[in-house]
Amino acid sequence: MDVGPFLNVNLSKTRDDMIIKVRISEETWARMLTGKRIEGTLGYDKWTGEKSFNAFNRKEKAHVKDKLVKKLPWGWVKESMERIKVFGSFPKEVGTARVMGLLDEHTHEAKEALIERELIEFC
Repeated sequence: MDVGPFLNVNLSKTRDDMIIKVRISEETWARMLTGKRIEGTLGYDKWTGEKSFNAFNRKEKAHVKDKLVKKLPWGWVKESMERIKVFGSFPKEVGTARVMGLLDEHTHEAKEALIERELIEFC
């Protein structure tokens, strides 16, 4: 019966050495041999008297970039997997009344971009 590899940990700060044997999996041992940092939990089974290490298997999250539908003069329109995103940013020095007019123009151009996208996709 294969008991798997063991990890010896030296926890002493004095001259007396303390060796603790910890049971780890083959995958964890292979990751350690490649020099990777392993995160996980260290446990103790009081019935068997064994110490074991349970490594976290964290995976990188795949992020899908948003698709640019149209670049607008004051922002953009993008499409993600779940949403249509409209962004607008206006300079303060143009004044509130002008910003409100630009916002209406921006919204109108964003709507036109979405209509154009629908026509291109379904024609």
